[in-house]
Amino acid sequence: MGIKELVGLGKSKFVGSIPSRIHNIKLAASKFNGILVKPEEIFSFNQILGEVSKETGYEQAYIIKEGQTVLGDGGGVCQVSTTLFRAALNTGLPILERQAHAYRVGYYEQDSPPGFDATVFSPSPDLKFKNDTPGHLLIQTKFDGNNKTLVFEIYGTKDNREVYISKPVISGTTPPPEDLYIDDPTLPSGKIKQIDWKAWGAKVWFDYKVTRDNQEIFSKRFYSNYRPWQAKFLRGIGPTQ
Repeated sequence: MGIKELVGLGKSKFVGSIPSRIHNIKLAASKFNGILVKPEEIFSFNQILGEVSKETGYEQAYIIKEGQTVLGDGGGVCQVSTTLFRAALNTGLPILERQAHAYRVGYYEQDSPPGFDATVFSPSPDLKFKNDTPGHLLIQTKFDGNNKTLVFEIYGTKDNREVYISKPVISGTTPPPEDLYIDDPTLPSGKIKQIDWKAWGAKVWFDYKVTRDNQEIFSKRFYSNYRPWQAKFLRGIGPTQ
């Protein structure tokens, strides 16, 4: 099948994640351990992942939905897609579909510059790449709950391709809006609860080029347009308990 050696890997860290997010990362990563990608096959992250819900074992953690950070089933799945995106890049595979997050998520910059994340949500956006190598590709995942790291390894046959990934260019940085406080009668007076976190906006791009024997196979420029994100707090105005 042509599975002879390690041809690429990707890493990410998730220090500071709440327990439910860690649970979801481990569960989602397990779906990809041992996956085979045939030559010329187009890999779809969402297709392999399947349904993400309470019924399929996922817990509630923070997700980005409709312009807000909210609790939802499967928060943390994008840690998995981000790590696989990095592995596919380092392997030198053609990336057919990738979308950045709406704002800069701190987890994805713990061990990486901005611009190397990939968000997913069924049915779209998806993360897709093509196996244009001579043989099958085998994906293996390594989840480390103690050190809060996730690794994707891709095994196959090396074909002398070389990968060039430029340093990201960051421009148009914009500060987050002022913090927003929302009166909440369900919370006791004086109680403050944070429900969204601030992040600086930025435009980021990097170049990706793959060559073999000094001949370019393909090249692509990846763009990320991160919005400035507002911190939001619920401010209790209800009776004190």
